[in-house]
Amino acid sequence: WYWQKEKRAPYVKFMEANYPPGFSYEDFGPLFTAEFFDPNQWADILKASGAKYVVLTSKHHEGFTLWGSKYSWNWNAVDVGPKRDLVAELATSVRSRTDLHFGLYHSLFEWFNPLFLEDATNVFKTRKFPTSKSLPELYEIVTKYQPEIIWSDGNGNAPDTYWNSTGFLAWLYNDSPVRDTVVTNDRWGVGSICTHGGFYTCSDRYNPGHLLPHKWENCMTIDKRSWGYRRNAQLDDYLTTEDLVKQLVETVSCGGNLLMNIGPTHDGRIAVIFEERLRQMGAWLQVNGEAIYGTKPWRAQNDTVTPEVWYTFSPKESKVNAIFLNWPVSGTLELGEPQAKLGETQVKLIGYKELLKWVALGEKGMAIALPQLTPKQLPCQWGWTLQLTDIN
Repeated sequence: WYWQKEKRAPYVKFMEANYPPGFSYEDFGPLFTAEFFDPNQWADILKASGAKYVVLTSKHHEGFTLWGSKYSWNWNAVDVGPKRDLVAELATSVRSRTDLHFGLYHSLFEWFNPLFLEDATNVFKTRKFPTSKSLPELYEIVTKYQPEIIWSDGNGNAPDTYWNSTGFLAWLYNDSPVRDTVVTNDRWGVGSICTHGGFYTCSDRYNPGHLLPHKWENCMTIDKRSWGYRRNAQLDDYLTTEDLVKQLVETVSCGGNLLMNIGPTHDGRIAVIFEERLRQMGAWLQVNGEAIYGTKPWRAQNDTVTPEVWYTFSPKESKVNAIFLNWPVSGTLELGEPQAKLGETQVKLIGYKELLKWVALGEKGMAIALPQLTPKQLPCQWGWTLQLTDIN
């Protein structure tokens, strides 16, 4: 897109300097080799990350499908490049080695598909592209791989009536093999984003910082600048684990899910930096998972007195979780939101055995004495959780 459509100078110059004259985008197909792709290893990393679902990009805006689609002749991973059905391989590994829900991303439109361009020229009064390519592919991946999440994207500035999104979704929820388990997002045509859908995505890297009335997802990238793999990325371009824990905690406290994107390499690897970030998230969730999984937003999302404190509520145990991202130098954490009850309220640091001492601060609020721990004794890094029981 940057090179061939927007003709951005750095991209045009890079291609001229590093590829033979007349090299086309299609010539990248055979160079996408995936020789190191090991779906079992991917599944193990995903499991270790503490994630509950994974969404694979089955086809992006350039139309290349990662399965042998009969609607994408000679422009798919079975005919060209890897000569493998990457969707099938990952689905099998995820399902046999983990309890993650398996989802698929699918782009409705394709930047340079002549049928789409023809429809666009006709102001979408004709529907050659969705009827011969996009919709048949959607039916194909649902029937073949039975994904539990369909993550639609790329409306191409066309309305949902052009895509027949309601027709497809009616089939998906009523007659498809995943009708009882499937969840969908909100990108089904112009005007549907953040308005219609099982969960809202609203925009890329969406993190409103306040409670939304509808389930939503913060779909963001560990590489701050790209959804794909960049060979020239610097260390500073990647979010730190502190950054990621903060994103997770803010998102969940406001009623959202976090979808953390990594870009794999052309030879099929999850770069070591991405693997490290995922495993560190998993390590944090092993300790603090009860403040994240199965929780609901509390009446306050973040604290009014101390910054970087976010709340979640565990309905089963009726516990309020206060996740704090900075360990106070004083050893005392002041919370402005909880209303404690003398002799009843209990405070526990997740990962530490003994109950903590606290005092009430007026009508609302409490000061909690944190245990004096060496770095080695801390239950985890990057953020900690206080569990409060019997709070008004």
